[in-house]
Amino acid sequence: MKKFLIAAVVGGLLGIVIAPQLAGPLLAKETDQAKTYQQLELFGNIFDRIRAQYVEEVDDEKLIEAAINGMLTSLDPHSSYLSPDDASDMRIQTRGAFGGLGIEVTQEDGFVKVIAPIDDTPAAKAGVEPGDFITHVDGEGLLGLTLDAAVQLMRGPVGSEIVITVVREDEPEPFDITIIRDTIKLTAVRHKTIGQSIVMRVSTFNDQTYPNLEDGITKQIEAAGGIENINGFVVDLRNNPGGLLNQAIMVSDAFLEKGEIVSTRGRDPETGDRWNARAGDLAQGKPIVVLINGGSASASEIVAGALQDHRRAIVVGTKSFGKGSVQTIMPLAGDGAMRLTTARYYTPSGRSIQALGVSPDIIVEQPRRAIKNEEPEDEVRKIRSEADLRGSLDNDSISEAERAQIDEERALAEETAKLREEDFQLSYAIDLLKGLSAIQPAQ
Repeated sequence: MKKFLIAAVVGGLLGIVIAPQLAGPLLAKETDQAKTYQQLELFGNIFDRIRAQYVEEVDDEKLIEAAINGMLTSLDPHSSYLSPDDASDMRIQTRGAFGGLGIEVTQEDGFVKVIAPIDDTPAAKAGVEPGDFITHVDGEGLLGLTLDAAVQLMRGPVGSEIVITVVREDEPEPFDITIIRDTIKLTAVRHKTIGQSIVMRVSTFNDQTYPNLEDGITKQIEAAGGIENINGFVVDLRNNPGGLLNQAIMVSDAFLEKGEIVSTRGRDPETGDRWNARAGDLAQGKPIVVLINGGSASASEIVAGALQDHRRAIVVGTKSFGKGSVQTIMPLAGDGAMRLTTARYYTPSGRSIQALGVSPDIIVEQPRRAIKNEEPEDEVRKIRSEADLRGSLDNDSISEAERAQIDEERALAEETAKLREEDFQLSYAIDLLKGLSAIQPAQ
């Protein structure tokens, strides 16, 4: 009987100790929920007072949309609410044709910042550059507006004129750029051969990117007479603002035989995704140089990071933009949508690019084009060689065919040298491929 009483007393004491430990988290949870309900009640009160007492009559729908968008944009620059019209525009853009200026923008410290102008669009032709800050549209200031509201100001009928005011790092004063709006038809991938190097210019990642890439590589190899006549590939991702994740994975996979391409991790590490390459290399083992700059973002960084980590490509240029987050488009009632940042992505080595960007293996700046003087004073004089001397001996060690081949190779080298004035980074990449092919063992 005594033992039973002792056990009962001990049990009672333990109950006194344990009960608060269990109750603590429950009370905290209930307190948090109570605070949340209080805040929601506060929101309802403010909404009702605005409707009843604001100096002008308000549109309830617009007021609620603004509140939703404010909630999302407070999270990060890439989360936002998409009205039915914005959601429709976004779906059109991923298919490769839409109306506008042709620039990808983000928001930084309340200002609209250009990630990159898209190739051959009104903005690119007018001289908009990555890193530009747009402060005004047709004289109206953008500071304080949401990103979507600022973008809405830049939209307009095809053929209409818009004046944007730009602040650029190297310019002492803001200046205006006049642009004529046009229909933006995106060519995801352009291709050409320079010398023995195939250049794949990837300007965006939409539904057409991988099909365009595969088709372009096939055509260029056929035009060259076979892969044995190619010394390598340049994948030009400069000023590519990104796009569809699945297309970035497919483009990376195009040049990899195996291994991880990219992984994503959200709030719960257990719900992350991982994508691996499948066998098959469109470049057939040839060297690859990837070109990037500050306008290379998101999907572009996935490709550059994957090929760099696998030592499949040499990355050349300047540090990329550093957008290492994944946005999920979630349809909402009424044909609208929510763009919400749901994960970060990681390169095969496990590094996050968020806010850091991809660092090139070889840093090559693109020099600004110098203004040509009407009467250049520093023209380089032609240097006389042995062959220019009167009575010099002929070279008796080569045949006419060999001499013709030397002249052809020299002409190609001179053509690449001319490219340096037009696009120094691209010419550097081609010279690099030429050097790599020279030391590559014969296959």
